[in-house]
Amino acid sequence: MTRALTALALTLLLGACASLPADGPSSRAVSDPAASGYALIDLDAGVVERFRSLPVAASGSLAAADHDAPIDVIGVGDTLSIAIYEPSGALFGTRGTDGRVQGGGQTLPAAVVDRSGAVGVPFAGAVRVSGMTAPQAAEAIRRALTGRVGSPQVTVAIAASASNSVVVLGEVRNPGRAALALNGDRVLDAIASAGGAARPVEDIEVAIQRQGRTFTAPLSRVTTVFGENVRLAPGDQVNLVYRPRRYSTFGAVGAAAQTDIGAGPLTLAGALGRAGGLDDQLADARSVLVFRLERPEVAAALGITQPPSPRGVPVIYRLNLADPAGMFTAGQFLIQPEDVIYAPRSGSAELRSFFEFVQSISRVVYDVSVTSTLAGD
Repeated sequence: MTRALTALALTLLLGACASLPADGPSSRAVSDPAASGYALIDLDAGVVERFRSLPVAASGSLAAADHDAPIDVIGVGDTLSIAIYEPSGALFGTRGTDGRVQGGGQTLPAAVVDRSGAVGVPFAGAVRVSGMTAPQAAEAIRRALTGRVGSPQVTVAIAASASNSVVVLGEVRNPGRAALALNGDRVLDAIASAGGAARPVEDIEVAIQRQGRTFTAPLSRVTTVFGENVRLAPGDQVNLVYRPRRYSTFGAVGAAAQTDIGAGPLTLAGALGRAGGLDDQLADARSVLVFRLERPEVAAALGITQPPSPRGVPVIYRLNLADPAGMFTAGQFLIQPEDVIYAPRSGSAELRSFFEFVQSISRVVYDVSVTSTLAGD
């Protein structure tokens, strides 16, 4: 039995290098990308500078949603303030001290535009005002009163507008309906009236829904590009959707986790700091890796000829943190959503694991041998 166990142990030892547990590829495995379908780029100051010279990727735009039609028109559900002045005094006039009748006026009770688009006016009946501005509605009421009231003069004001409003939903502090100002409220005006965004602008997508169409753009772009802060139309629904930007850390780091990037940009140095840094007993500081599906235009600017996948060009960025210059590069290389940061084990750590494995197998053989001897086998 002892001889059989020894032979088994030797067999396991011979295959130990390939069978030892690992949490990812080794530095040696990554260094040969030709057969694996990805590009390998060594990170340095020059690569970072090329990134800075590239335009920022635009993921969606609200520019086509800009609304320039007038919004000071009357709609169903609006409340109107109507005042009528009658010079003849037949209806609203008063008799002066000299006995003559003087012209007079009266402000009618608040009138709500019904679902047919009309308001009721004494002596004029139902007058259609929907789709008109306030002066146009006043003229329509004046015409309706002509012949019944002598030379009437009418003024109309929109006291409350239910139709000229938008609904703001999602990641805002006070979701609800917001009235549009006559000077043409824009997206940021509506968001501000709802208390502002409840999460970092980098993690928010703005979606405007209008008459069966949807326009989307990152809130960070809306806040920095004037053309994206478009004017809204009555009836728009503005929805702020939370789309967190996250990255993952694996390998010989302080903590393997998926983490939110959070507000503002995040560098590779900052991401490693959040993960607790490299494990000084295990990590290969000469080969810190960032796995990314890169935009084709970025890959082309870096001279990468690797064919793109449906989601982008597979690229591994490799940084040598054992070189002092690598620390500066880590502080300038920006992490992007869905990046995977991986720190392989160093060769010495792999060798140490190998010897620990050998020791564990040798100990098992020794224990079994002793037991067999004592049993008289």
